[in-house]
Amino acid sequence: MTFANVGTLGAVAGRRDELVSLLTTRSDTLQAIGCLAYEVGVNDEQPDTVFVVELWESAEAHQASLALLEVQEAIAVARPLLSGEFSAFRFDVVGSPLRA
Repeated sequence: MTFANVGTLGAVAGRRDELVSLLTTRSDTLQAIGCLAYEVGVNDEQPDTVFVVELWESAEAHQASLALLEVQEAIAVARPLLSGEFSAFRFDVVGSPLRA
């Protein structure tokens, strides 16, 4: 069952674009381990917030990604760019009008 991880990351004031650049760095590894989509967005009305939508083959694939060296290194680089403000929700996708 497809797993969704959706949320926001607070960026240190003025460093949102650096965080976006890091989050959008190409990663063939994520796709290989079950990431179906990883979309990063911004809204100029919230200039220090980055929005992230992740779709995974399963919750287990998402959890396994967190143990990857590549992901751990990206998290370490991102930490100084993060303000500590986060929101998140996770759910199992049960359907879509785009797929039958």
